[in-house]
Amino acid sequence: MIATLRDSFKIGELRSRILFTLAMIAVYRLGSHIPTPGIDSAALANYFGNQGGGILGFLDMFSGGALKRFSIFALGIAPYINASIIMQLLVYVVPYLEKLAKEGTEGRQKISQYTRYGTILIGALQAFGMSFMLANVAGQGVLTPFMKEHFARFAILTVLTLTAGTAFIMWLGEKITEKGIGNGISLLIFVGIVASLPSAIVQTYKVFSVEPLFYPKLLILLFFIVAITAGVIWVQDGVRKIPVQYAKRVVGRRVYGGQNTYIPLRVNQAGVIPIIFASSILLFPGLITNFFSHYFSMDSFIGKLTTFINTVLGPSHWVYLTLYCLLIIFFSYFYTAITFNPKDLADNMKKYGGFIPGVRSGRPTAEYIDRTLIRITLVGSIFLAIIAVIPNILISWAKVPFYFGGTALLIVVGVGLDTIKQLESHLVTRNYDGFLKKKSKLFR
Repeated sequence: MIATLRDSFKIGELRSRILFTLAMIAVYRLGSHIPTPGIDSAALANYFGNQGGGILGFLDMFSGGALKRFSIFALGIAPYINASIIMQLLVYVVPYLEKLAKEGTEGRQKISQYTRYGTILIGALQAFGMSFMLANVAGQGVLTPFMKEHFARFAILTVLTLTAGTAFIMWLGEKITEKGIGNGISLLIFVGIVASLPSAIVQTYKVFSVEPLFYPKLLILLFFIVAITAGVIWVQDGVRKIPVQYAKRVVGRRVYGGQNTYIPLRVNQAGVIPIIFASSILLFPGLITNFFSHYFSMDSFIGKLTTFINTVLGPSHWVYLTLYCLLIIFFSYFYTAITFNPKDLADNMKKYGGFIPGVRSGRPTAEYIDRTLIRITLVGSIFLAIIAVIPNILISWAKVPFYFGGTALLIVVGVGLDTIKQLESHLVTRNYDGFLKKKSKLFR
């Protein structure tokens, strides 16, 4: 590992990418500690401590503690994720967007631009709702006296600050993807989760170390975390190899083709995207009802509805876990469908004289690849859903006072693997051994 990192810094371009990524991450972490004016930090931290996890704890984990401090990056990358989900769904509904998606690079750039506009709009709405939520938290006093008396100023300042922070995070993610290593948005989520771990582990130890069964429970949790991490790596690296042969072609005095190769269909084609999308969708109902609940008593219909939604959409409730699994399976198929086109692959194979043994070229090949992809995606998505919910159940059983369930674990492992593979590809193309030495020798 040390030798690999040393080789990475020997390559000028790769060294620049790594340093650029680290610099952007440092800026992101610095911004998460810059507070929004008008907030009593001690009262807000006490309010989050009384919540005991839940929806706010989940959001705070993704923002790396920025929400608990109500910093300029308090919204995190959630508005961008929500805008991306909405835009990708609209591509299949709005003819104009569907036409843009088929126009290649220019069309995708326009869709990305619309996604940015949607991010700003969603960020502004969430910031506006969050300002009202903080102002109406009964008895907590999270606003300073001046801002409480001049709430209009606080609301405007909050909307401008948090929206600008969201736009800046979105820009950081895009720049990391363009000039750094890994997927920028996923990497920022990864950094936020990892940054919240040390304080959460210390808090857990202080609260539960006095219990007689703490250490046995801790050992069981550690065992399952290691086992699930190994399972995630196994699924992420799993591929279904479809053999492909290319017919020989004589062009002038040269002979082209004639070699055997394969199409690597990943078991988990969508990576950690289904996990992120499913988590974001399940957060919406709780956030909306929590916002309106501050204007109604707990005995009213809205108050009872809020209590019901917060209960059934808790990370350990069976309703949440069931919906979570179904959404993971749905988004696994959805994201695979929009990123992998069997028809285009079959047409390219036919164009260059390639064929799958026993399958006719053209449409039969596309149907064969599509059937195979459906089957392996089903297996991969079900396995992904099972791995996602097991840590939630175990952590609920162990009564850990912070949220770090299967979602966080899958994102951390998945993003880490994707980043390592990108670094590996840079090393292999320059004849350096990467992290996976046996695999890199195949490409020499």
